[in-house]
Parts: sequence; C-alpha cells; structure tokens
Amino acid sequence: MRTAADRITYEDLYVRWEAGNWSATEIDFSEDARHWREVFTDLERDAALWNYALFFWGEDAVTEGLSPYIDAAPREEQKYFLATQQADEARHAIFFSRFMHEVAGVGGGDTASRLAAIEPQLTFGFRKVFDRLETKCAELRRKPTLPNLAAAVTLYHIVIEATLAQPGQHFIMSYLVERDLMPGFRGGMENVARDEQRHIGFGVKLLSDLCREDPDCKHAVADLLRQVIPLTAAVLVPPGGDRRYTEVFGFTLEEIGEEGAASIETKLRSAGIPMEDLPGPPIFSPGLEARGRAELGQKLVFGGILGEKTGPPRRDPETMAAVFQMIRGALDEREAPAEPGTIQWDFSDAEPWHLVVANGSTHVAPGRAERPRVTIECRYEDWTDLLGGRENGLRLAATRRLRPRGDLRWLWSARRMFGG
Repeated sequence: MRTAADRITYEDLYVRWEAGNWSATEIDFSEDARHWREVFTDLERDAALWNYALFFWGEDAVTEGLSPYIDAAPREEQKYFLATQQADEARHAIFFSRFMHEVAGVGGGDTASRLAAIEPQLTFGFRKVFDRLETKCAELRRKPTLPNLAAAVTLYHIVIEATLAQPGQHFIMSYLVERDLMPGFRGGMENVARDEQRHIGFGVKLLSDLCREDPDCKHAVADLLRQVIPLTAAVLVPPGGDRRYTEVFGFTLEEIGEEGAASIETKLRSAGIPMEDLPGPPIFSPGLEARGRAELGQKLVFGGILGEKTGPPRRDPETMAAVFQMIRGALDEREAPAEPGTIQWDFSDAEPWHLVVANGSTHVAPGRAERPRVTIECRYEDWTDLLGGRENGLRLAATRRLRPRGDLRWLWSARRMFGG
C-alpha cells in the first residue's frame, strides 16, 4: 500500500539540501544583542535562555550521534542524505553557540565552555530522552539491523525532531515574529526550521521503507515509543515548575504539547504505520485527541507521577484520576483474559481505586469493588514511582512493598494486556 512517504525521494531531499545551504558564521547578531539587553525583561531573558539552551545542547548531541545511522543505512542515497544532515546539525550547533556567547553572554571563547555553562538549564526529561539517544546510538553501532535502525530513526527524527523540536521552533518563531525581535536569531531559526523539516521528511521516508522491508521494524518502533513517550511530557518543565517561562511569550505548556502530540501521529501515519496499528499496548490513551493527551501528560508531570521526583506525588482526586486514566489507556484489550475480573488497588497512603477488565466495558473507578479478583496492596507513592520508571516492580515485590493477593493465576493470564 502506498503512503505519503512514497511521494518523497532521497534524490529530491539531497537537491533541497544543496539549494538551502546557509552560513551560521555570517549572521549579524548586533541588533539581537541590543534587544536582549534593552527590550527583553529579566523574566523573558531567563525564559529564553532556558529554552534556547535545550536547543543548543540538543543540536550538539545529535551531531555527534549520527555516524552509526550513516553506517547502518542500507542504501547509498540514504547514507548521502544522512551525511548532509550531520553537517546541518553541526551548523545549528555553531549558530546557537554564537548566539549564547555574543548575545546572551554565556560561556567563554569556545563551544565546550558554552555547553558547560548552559548544562544546568537542562531538564530531567530532556536528559532522559538524550540519554536514551546515546544508548540507542551505541546499540545501533553494535548491531546495525533494520529494526534497530527503525527504532533509532523513530527516536531521532520522529520523537526528538518532529515531536519535541519542531513545536519548540514554532513557539519561538511566533513570538519573535509577532514582536519583531532579534532579526539575526530569527533568520537563523527560520533556516534551522527549514533544515529540520527536510530531516523529518527523510525520517518519515526511511521509516516507511524500513517497515515495508522488515515486519519486525514495527515491533521495534512500538517498543521504543513506549519507552520514551512518558519521558517527553517532562522535557519542557520550566525551572521550579514556573509556567511563566512559556506563558510570558504567549503559549501554555499544553498548547506546545498539543502540537507535538498531533505531529507524531501525523508523521507515523505518513510513514504507513499509524500509531493505533502498532503492535502491543497503545502508545497513547485511545479516545484522547492531541490536546487531551497533552493535558493528561502535564497533570501527571505536575502531579509528581512522571518526570523528576522532587517530593511525594499528589493524592488529590484529579491527579489520581489521571494516574488511572493512564493505566486504563495503556491496556491492550486484544490480550484481555477470556474471563472478566477486577483488580483492586488498596493504598496505605491514599484512597483506593479499581480496574474492571471486561470485554466492552473495561473501566477504572475510585473506591473499592465488591468482589475483586485480585487485590494489590502497596503505598501509592511506590506505585507511582513504578509507573514513572523510578522504581522496579520486582524489587517492590521482593521487599513486600507490593503485595498482590487473590486469583494470581488470572493475573498471570492478564499480563499480556499490560505489555508483560
């Protein structure tokens, strides 16, 4: 079956690269420096520096990470384009390095010192996503199979570039254009955005070709997305959780996240692998539109469920409802046991909740069920640490901090529904 990616050719992408070349060293930042000093408020400078620091670090990281992609690409045309992309990413890093030093006054006379200066700005979620990129590149270098390459392209081109960077670029460009600020940086960001659009198009094309050639690629893509999507909600968490860091420029975190959630769906569909058709449990909660997914993600982050642990999780009804909405949304109902059943969570430090597993009427609800098939006894804080990837389920069970009781045979038969 033909996909939107079939309208893209590697040859055309290369031609566009030649036609779109630009110089990061010739941009004039003199007016930008004046705007930074005289027009931006203290909060706007802090907010912009934080946001731009994520881009600067990211561009440097992806420049270094592309070489195993080039080695693993099966076709020469793919290798050639990836080589142009590596050159693009290096140019982007130089562009941000110059801005940091010449406009924001960050770091010393070389890029290494400027990267070191902005490192404290990196968020927990950002570090986790880029740590996964580093390990994925190492995996691809050791084992350059098509499924490994498909997972790596999904992480780099679909998650990092299309889901995280592109909405961030739109956010930045919107307020700079609207207020007619920093012409040098604005022009450079326009060039960066054009480059990234070309990279994303290549990623969609390559992912489509890989999945068509090897059916195992879809499993690799799905597994990768289930690993990193929970991390993405915590990438754009401002210092101290201060929402003014985006709202001072006219955008909420939910609005930026909504664009990212819609983008990843569009890119996967264009590659011929719609998210709802990927094997295994759902990547996102079914039935939620992009805005709902963004709102759910922010509830979980600011509720202390996803992202960095800075204290105990919130136990208010809205946060707990979001937790169990996430649990319900991650169920693969195709793997539900033939017999219905109810799982009861009895928390020692929060109100109870339960999950009813039944064909056609699976749902979650607060309170205790009348006759649960399985009861899980634990602390709510331990359970949310498990969901957030901060705790290990086997360790919790071994130390008796998580105690399932009841029909454990039925629970074992239900494990595939949870992706186990």
